[in-house]
Amino acid sequence: MNELVRTQPPETAGALRSTSRSAAVAGGYRVVATAGVFEPGFRGGGPIRSLRYILDTLPDDLDVTLVTRDRDLRSPVSYPGLSGRLLRRDPRSAVFYLDPFALRHWARLLRHVRSRPVDLLYVNSLWSPFSVVAILAVALGVLRAGAILLAPRGELAPAALGIRSRKKRLFLSVWAPLLRRLDVRWQACSRREEEQIRAAVPWAQVMVNGNECAVPEVPAPPAEPSDGPLRLVFIGRISPMKNLVTALEAVAGTTRPIEFDIFGPVEDEQYWARCRRIVESMPGHVRVAYRGELPTAQVLETFGRYDAFLFPTLGENYGHVIVESMAAGCPVVCSDETPFSEQIAEAGGAVVRPATAAAFSAVLDRLADRSVGERAEAKRAAARRYRIWRQQSRELNVLEHARRFCR
Repeated sequence: MNELVRTQPPETAGALRSTSRSAAVAGGYRVVATAGVFEPGFRGGGPIRSLRYILDTLPDDLDVTLVTRDRDLRSPVSYPGLSGRLLRRDPRSAVFYLDPFALRHWARLLRHVRSRPVDLLYVNSLWSPFSVVAILAVALGVLRAGAILLAPRGELAPAALGIRSRKKRLFLSVWAPLLRRLDVRWQACSRREEEQIRAAVPWAQVMVNGNECAVPEVPAPPAEPSDGPLRLVFIGRISPMKNLVTALEAVAGTTRPIEFDIFGPVEDEQYWARCRRIVESMPGHVRVAYRGELPTAQVLETFGRYDAFLFPTLGENYGHVIVESMAAGCPVVCSDETPFSEQIAEAGGAVVRPATAAAFSAVLDRLADRSVGERAEAKRAAARRYRIWRQQSRELNVLEHARRFCR
C-alpha cells in the first residue's frame, strides 16, 4: 500500500546555546562572518552545522561575529526574541540576527562591526545577498577588512551551476572581476570542490579545509534491524540537487518489498509536485511516506532506525548528512558525487555508478535480500568506518587556517 504522510516539524526551541552577555573579546584576531541562515534554524542543512562546529572549536584568541538572518530559510516569521539582537554564544563568538528590511538593525550592526578593525571577512555562499552586501561594503570602503575568504558551499559544482545556469554565469561574469580586484581567497571543503572552484574561477587562490563535522566521537549504538521489508530513509532538502526524483524512481523499480521514509524541507514546490506524482504511481510492494521536516538534534537517532540511507545526490561539497548516517550506523547508498565514496563503499553501503534509477534499483534489491544478521553487520560496519574516519579527520579550525592562509 502506498501512502504520503506529512507530519508537523517539532519545535526548535533550545537549539541555540546563547547568553545575553554583550562584552566582546578584547584584542585577538577579529572575524566577521556572514551566512543566510543559522541556529535555531535548521532548514539550511549542512552549512548550519559547519558554522556551528567552526564557532564551537575556535582558538582562544579569535573573536568572531556571525551575521545571519533573523529567521529560518523561507520562513515569514522571525525567531522569537532574537530579531535585531547580538547574542554572545561564548567569549569567542557572537551572532547578530538581522532583519534586512529594518534600517535600525543595519545601523546597530554597522556600529558593532566598525567598533574595532576587522582582520577577516568570511562569507558563506557565492550568491547569497548577505555575501554580496558584505563584499560590496568592503569594495565601497564602508567596511574595512584585512582579507576576505569566500566559501561557495558547493555552488560551483557542475550540477549546481546547471540550475538556472544563464543567470548564474551572467552574475559570475560581472562579480568575478571585483572578487579578483579585492584579492578574495576561497575555501573548499575537499579536493573535488577545489577543482570545481578552479574550473569556474581559474585565478582563484583556494584553501582546502573540511574540518567542519559536529558529529560526536562515539554516537549512540544504532537500533537492531528487524525482519521484513528493507527500510530506507532520505534526509535532506527536497530540491533538484539532492535528486529525490531518482531515489523514488529507483524504489519504484525494485522487485522486493521496501519501506521508504522521506524527511526534509520542501525547497522547490514544482520539484516536490513531480516527486508526489511518482509516489502516487508506486507499485504495491513499496510503501513511501513523507515524514516532514527534521530538526538537527533528531537526525542521528532517526538514521539509526533504518537499514540504509538512499541519497543519489547530484553533488556535495562536503556531505554532513553522509557522515551523520555512517555515525548512526546507517549504511549509505549514494552517487559518486561526494568526497566520501571510499568510506561509503567500506561501510556496508554502495557507491552507484552510473547513478541511474535502474542501477540504484539493482543495488536496493541486493540489500533487500540480506538477512537480518547481514543487515546488522552492515550497520556495524558503517559505525566502525565512521569511527576510523573521525580519528583520522583532524585539521585546523577553518578560521585559524584562514588566518595563516590570508596573510
